[in-house]
Amino acid sequence: MNFCHITPTAYLDIFATGRKCHLLLAHLVNEDKEYRRWYVEQKKQYNFNIILDNSAFEMFKRGEPMYDSNKLLDAANKCNADYVVMTDYPNEDYHKTIEKAKETSDTLIKHNFKPFFCPQSVEGDLEGLIKSFFWAKNDPRIEMIGFSILAIPNAYGVLKNPLQRFLSRWRFICEINKRGFFQDNTKKLHLLGMLDGPNEIGLLKNFLSEFSSWDSSAAVWSGINGFVFDNSPTGMITGKFEREVYFDHDTATVNDIANATKNLKYIDGMVDEVLRN
Repeated sequence: MNFCHITPTAYLDIFATGRKCHLLLAHLVNEDKEYRRWYVEQKKQYNFNIILDNSAFEMFKRGEPMYDSNKLLDAANKCNADYVVMTDYPNEDYHKTIEKAKETSDTLIKHNFKPFFCPQSVEGDLEGLIKSFFWAKNDPRIEMIGFSILAIPNAYGVLKNPLQRFLSRWRFICEINKRGFFQDNTKKLHLLGMLDGPNEIGLLKNFLSEFSSWDSSAAVWSGINGFVFDNSPTGMITGKFEREVYFDHDTATVNDIANATKNLKYIDGMVDEVLRN
């Protein structure tokens, strides 16, 4: 499994060089020339996989409309993406995200991109979310499926409860495992974000080999803001650092960089240990 460490543009050389998979945000590909240039040049050298996220969450926070298919295609072409996260609709009826995926998949495939589906449902609709996962597993057009840190707690109705939220993705994966989701699965699976601390890695240890990749900004962003992972149950005794990532941040001190480096080593070391065992 490849871990994608998301980082502000100024620190890409330090924290992202040489990794085998990266998750990029579509709005940054379009707006930040240095961010885009770095990934394009690095891909020529290292030939890694790029997952292009649709930036739906970021656009929502801005109060701006989500990227339509044409705008996503434009961003995908600019960064030479491999997988494209199709438009999804958080906290809306699960059918809406499925129908949008049906509409978008063929266009992406026509342009040589691999469709990435992120299931969603309204708050409390666990069965709707589960149906979405099985739909994606069985649809031949879908290449990768995302397990979201927003969609899954929302389906359990625990998005604002840190303890329940921390356990929700593990519980969800156990549930779909009981229903046979991982049996004969041929799709790549990706864990979107990290719930409330790095020790979610240990929580998912029995299933980690089922996933091809995981992304999070927690290691770098928490570190350069003075938070170092610890030996508490979640790995962050103060709770998740909730402040949104400022991708134009460029004032990290030597100590900040050291903290972020410790956090990266914590995550990478835990992933390696879990997969070895």
